[in-house]
Amino acid sequence: MIRIKTESPEETERFAACLSKKINRGAVIAFFGGMGMGKTAFSRGFVKGRGIEAEVSSPTFSLVNEYGGDPPVYHFDMYRVESWDDLYATGFFEYIDMGAILLVEWSENVENALPDDAIRVNLERGETDNERIITVTGGGIDEDIGR
Repeated sequence: MIRIKTESPEETERFAACLSKKINRGAVIAFFGGMGMGKTAFSRGFVKGRGIEAEVSSPTFSLVNEYGGDPPVYHFDMYRVESWDDLYATGFFEYIDMGAILLVEWSENVENALPDDAIRVNLERGETDNERIITVTGGGIDEDIGR
């Protein structure tokens, strides 16, 4: 488990970029945290850390954004997913089967569908508006990740 405090979106991005270098093909990164907690900032840093040049934004209306890379990185927004039918309609399970790396915002809504080895990233507000407490568990992640 890793538990860190970041004091700006840029620090969150730097941490995510470092973490991304430790992630292998087929990983599912499941984000937990309310609106405005930094899930998209984390995703932006993750994609940069993989060496992918892409405009990263929350896939709120498209449900999934593709950023390329090897393996490819797909970014899901499960905010509006309310049923198994909704989840199947996103193609979520097909993306898992292809060995891509999946970044999944609003994982609370699909928690029962997450693989057992999903890497869970919980983002909480700290003492100030920009401070975040980030806890990463699962997937064999340990504390040797730098910032």
